Amino acid sequence: MHVQEHFGKKGVLLVNLGTPDAPTPRAVNRYLGEFLTDPRVIDNLPGAAQQVLVRGIIAPIRSGIANPFKTGGSTKLYQELWTENGSPLKYYGEILAKEVAKSLGDEYEVRLAMRYQNPSIASALKELLDAGVSSVTIFPLFPQYASATTGSVHQEVMRLLSKEQLIPNVNLVNSYYENPALIKVFADNARDMGGLDDYDHIIFSYHGLPQRQLKKGDPSDCYCYADGTSSCCHSIQKVNQFCYSAQCFATTRAIAAELGLAEERYTTSFQSRLGFDDWAKPYTIDTLEDLAKEKGAKRLLCFSPAFVSDCLETTIEIGLEYQEEFEEWGGEHIDLVPSLNDDPRWIAAVVEMIRVES
Repeated sequence: MHVQEHFGKKGVLLVNLGTPDAPTPRAVNRYLGEFLTDPRVIDNLPGAAQQVLVRGIIAPIRSGIANPFKTGGSTKLYQELWTENGSPLKYYGEILAKEVAKSLGDEYEVRLAMRYQNPSIASALKELLDAGVSSVTIFPLFPQYASATTGSVHQEVMRLLSKEQLIPNVNLVNSYYENPALIKVFADNARDMGGLDDYDHIIFSYHGLPQRQLKKGDPSDCYCYADGTSSCCHSIQKVNQFCYSAQCFATTRAIAAELGLAEERYTTSFQSRLGFDDWAKPYTIDTLEDLAKEKGAKRLLCFSPAFVSDCLETTIEIGLEYQEEFEEWGGEHIDLVPSLNDDPRWIAAVVEMIRVES
């Protein structure tokens, strides 16, 4: 069999979800407008209705641009998240791209992109193509596959490449939810915090998705229960190999096994629910309330393995908002396991996965 030679460098595109360019109403409005009009994110409205709802109501209200005398909820949260280095998501992404490029060497061209806002996938892809790469490996920074994240990244990349006359070899990384190196970094980060026996319970909290999106991913149309309590999520099989919820549960099992945790010591749950539709269950907020009120839990340890860097959902939602709710219900403290950020072990794991995929 003939193996095609690589005359140019190998391109790598690291892609995360995105962040506003600044913690201001206008920047947040632009970000929300682009993010929430993605048909893979809000998938239950016709295109025109989605555009009107998001750009005319949701984004202006949540960003505060509709009321110049009051900071919108999302803008306020981003202001709390922002650091002297800017958005943590972008800051750690830039470090990751730089260190991955350094480790891979001159054979590779590495770029960082955001699915929404900047640096854009279009601009990063153009830089790789202008460099004459022979192949492009698309590496979404989401360990678990979801249509609204990895699926959206892949679709946007293919849309942009379809306009090119010359298309290089393309490698699309789907997921790495059980990657041994990734699992060990999360587990070691927990070990570094002290004795696990000091905690009453351990929570693995993942970003949520509407149940309808989980059910759409069931090719059999009869296997997915989407409530997180049924056995369909408790093992990976052919029918659910790309299911976000099943992959989240698999990540939990892998970290728990690495730490030697008994099943009764931990719970998998889902956060960031929006709207009135049912989302992946159990909900993290309900789990916290039950642990505090019914179980008398005082100290909790929380993993957030759907995110590879600090962001709104970890630093603010878990670290501040859930902490306040937990205290109101009688709990004392939630310790958040550090994210992967710029950890050299995480960088080495990404490098190894890219070598395999490219």
